[in-house]
Amino acid sequence: MSEFFQYLITGLTIGSMYGLIGLGIVLVYNASHVVNFAQGDLMMVGGMSAVALLSAGLPLPVALVGGVLVGGLSGLLMFKFTIEPARGAGPLGLVIITLGVGMVLRGAAELAWGQRFYSLPTFSDNETIRIGGVTLVPQSLWVMGIAAVVVILLAYFFSRSLTGKAIVATSLDRDAAILMGINTSRMQLFSFGLAGLLGAVAGVLIAPIAFTYAAAGLMLGLKGFVAAVLGGLGSFRGALVGGLTLGVAESMMAGYGSSDYKDAIAYLLIVVILIFMPRGIFGGMSGERV
Repeated sequence: MSEFFQYLITGLTIGSMYGLIGLGIVLVYNASHVVNFAQGDLMMVGGMSAVALLSAGLPLPVALVGGVLVGGLSGLLMFKFTIEPARGAGPLGLVIITLGVGMVLRGAAELAWGQRFYSLPTFSDNETIRIGGVTLVPQSLWVMGIAAVVVILLAYFFSRSLTGKAIVATSLDRDAAILMGINTSRMQLFSFGLAGLLGAVAGVLIAPIAFTYAAAGLMLGLKGFVAAVLGGLGSFRGALVGGLTLGVAESMMAGYGSSDYKDAIAYLLIVVILIFMPRGIFGGMSGERV
């Protein structure tokens, strides 16, 4: 039984990462109906930037904040110079643009940092915590705790703040939002920036646990997309639940099956969900968006 809970904790830690990436994808999709396949690369930019700032001699907290801000700035620039000018390109064209942005970010990261693997120090003491037969790494608690705080803050932001409500209005009916005096372009810009921040938060959280490198965002971005679709593309709670589900499924496969096949879980889940539950767990997708 302790073995099961050990795998469960590992899965929840990894799933929190997928959930944060999925939240960024859902945020952009709700505001602009664009599936941002560069979200994983924004995560990589945040993690690598934090490593660079730490190497430059800045304290770890400052480097972490700086990495998150760089991720947010990257999201803003992505919208301003690629998505906004191509607004009339159609859904498929915009998806291709996000794929292209991801390739550019990976190429720029390779030029800046090479193909080496990097990591960040843990946020607190490395001493493990034992509860019964389960071993907890403090960084895992940081990951799950910060992911939970981010979800709570997002829920508050979209339900209580004027900007959050304006983003929701833009996602529901852009024309009606314009008639109400909402600057929808600004709301979309803000959404991309906030998605970049979320991706960068995931990047700096995972860097002390797993190595970060120029191509790190490719697979993680795909799994974040699976988390978003699994929960129901358009649902924030669905993205988090989908990420946790995927993380636990991968951990159980690696523990009780073979780690060689754990990455295949993401592909299997997305096939199953599209066949049997095309609207996801929480039914976030609408027929028009599909």
